[in-house]
Amino acid sequence: MVIINDKKDCCGCWSCANICPKHCIEMVEDEEGFRYPKVDKTLCVDCGLCEKSCPVINADTQDNPFEQQGWLVQHKDEQIRHESTSGGAFTAIASYVIGKGGVVFGAGYRKGSFVVVHQAAESIDEMSLFRNSKYSQSEIRDCYNQVLQYLKNSRLVLFSGTPCQIEGLRCYLRGKDYDNLILQDLVCHAIPSPAIFRSYIEVQQKLLGGEFKNVLFRDKFYGYHYSSFSIYNTDKNRDYHKGVDTNAYLRAFFDNLSDRPSCYDCRFKKRYRKSDITLWDCFPIEKFTNKLDGKGTTRVLVHTKKGAEIINAAMKDLNAVSVNPDSLTDGVREMFKSVPYNPKRQQFFDDFKKMDSVVFFKKWFPITLKVRLNSFVRLTCHRLGIYTLAKRVFLKFYTKKDER
Repeated sequence: MVIINDKKDCCGCWSCANICPKHCIEMVEDEEGFRYPKVDKTLCVDCGLCEKSCPVINADTQDNPFEQQGWLVQHKDEQIRHESTSGGAFTAIASYVIGKGGVVFGAGYRKGSFVVVHQAAESIDEMSLFRNSKYSQSEIRDCYNQVLQYLKNSRLVLFSGTPCQIEGLRCYLRGKDYDNLILQDLVCHAIPSPAIFRSYIEVQQKLLGGEFKNVLFRDKFYGYHYSSFSIYNTDKNRDYHKGVDTNAYLRAFFDNLSDRPSCYDCRFKKRYRKSDITLWDCFPIEKFTNKLDGKGTTRVLVHTKKGAEIINAAMKDLNAVSVNPDSLTDGVREMFKSVPYNPKRQQFFDDFKKMDSVVFFKKWFPITLKVRLNSFVRLTCHRLGIYTLAKRVFLKFYTKKDER
């Protein structure tokens, strides 16, 4: 029977709930907005499958080297690349799978809401819901069971998710390698609370009014190098676009205040992963090549022969440059290190539980003169076309300052 004594020991992947033969495990949301397994002990038969399917209990934290391939890619369709977080690699891969009559699983909004859930797509239109990063933990629900059924029916399946969700699926499948299953993960910063996101959207609804059409966490409204949290309204005059410097939700995320407890001790941060392909964005592209532009690029790390075959098949839709995997992964902190615990996190969630939402966000993320100045400088650098250069100089200066 799966028992969570320390919340750091559960990544919320839903594997235990999917595999339980008695359906006696429910994923229940706690006061912070994260879901954990709750077992109905009257139905449990102590078969042990829930523990065997837990990726945290069965985590292999060893980073065992094997041969990899590295790529930098950009989708040839400029509109697709604009709608994507980085270079549109996922769309190219997913389009190939759907073109072969396959099924793609990814994170998108549940119909009629802004709740992030994993779901299946069998058409290009449905698959477009998965574009752009989702800075909220997705609900897997019964997707692992669905994946297994498609695999048994000989359908080609692409499952895209965070590293813990990928390893959750692998544990659910008891490590069996299906030729018709492609696993694609991403380099994940951390997983923020769905309750914080839900509350933030409610606050913005009060402040902006109108009807929200879409919410994007990494929109290219200002460009690739200065992405924004964007809310698109039926009334265009009510559209909202703010960068990480002024947007409260992004500030909470990147200050590591709203993350799941397991993210501060992630078992899945490593280079040599159990997926077929790992994707993440590329800043700056100039570090690697002058053959691609700066409008969005995806780094692709290929782990398996199957992954290499899929990437090669998707190349018809991509402009690509081969890169040594050592260079591709060098200095990518999010790949190897858990986010640091913010000592203010407990107070952050204590306030969230008891305060009015508008007051809560204003208290924690006030728009001070310093914040306004930061935003002004960033936007000015972007408009002058020197944002990347300015950021590089800034980081180099502060790195040297820290070393002193």
